[in-house]
Amino acid sequence: MNSLSLGGLLFLLAAGFSLIFGLMRIANLTHGSLFMLGAYVGVTTMRYVPSLAVAALAAGLSVALFGGLLERFILRKISNNVLSQVLVTLGVSFIIADACLLTWGGDPIPIPTPELLQKPVRLAGFIFPAYRLAVVVIAVVVAIGLYLLMDRTRLGAMIRAGVDDPEMARAAGIPVSRLFTTVFCLGAALAGAGGVIAGPINSAYPGLDADMLPLALIVVILGGVGSLLGAFVGAFITGFVYTFGVALLPDLAYVILFLPMILVIAFRPRGLFGKFAA
Repeated sequence: MNSLSLGGLLFLLAAGFSLIFGLMRIANLTHGSLFMLGAYVGVTTMRYVPSLAVAALAAGLSVALFGGLLERFILRKISNNVLSQVLVTLGVSFIIADACLLTWGGDPIPIPTPELLQKPVRLAGFIFPAYRLAVVVIAVVVAIGLYLLMDRTRLGAMIRAGVDDPEMARAAGIPVSRLFTTVFCLGAALAGAGGVIAGPINSAYPGLDADMLPLALIVVILGGVGSLLGAFVGAFITGFVYTFGVALLPDLAYVILFLPMILVIAFRPRGLFGKFAA
């Protein structure tokens, strides 16, 4: 269950990262910081409205707004310069981290588990926290929602057209630039809401961004850039590898974690389900 819940959290983080990378070709290194920022926004929201769902919604909207402004006024101006994108997103992540440290302090801040999900659940003779089961269900629901959005709506068709051939999409009258902002906001919203949903498990603390970003990168590389199915499968593979690696071979946990990524880069650079080279 620890593996499944971690996989669900990683999917919420990596799905947006994969969409942004797949459509815009931007390695958004602020994504881990957006996850952490969402957790802290959730902490503040719950001081006034003690509801995890409301906090997740507020964090998602707030971080989506921040992400939209970042894309519109900074990243769009350096859309053709990969090195500048990496440096700028890395710099913004440091700024967010310091701003969170200044605003909320350096101590971990726990986010309480909803009362309805505090009781344990018995499965096959084992006792599991109900909230971890809920995280898995949330991840599956979000995955289905994103699949329907991307494959069953006109917006999704335009996004896929922008991924496949941006110039032809512009010639056909599709507002590709607006789509870029929409996708960036969606990815940021998933990261922000994911930070709140992870709060009862991880808490909000300085360094959360640095802990989560490498895992998101591993998920995207394993699953393939721009693939929601790849992000889903890669998230749960990473969750199982990381959890069992720490539990069974703690001295080799990071070797076990990064080894599948290295093998995928070496023998299948596009990832398990990716369409574009990573």
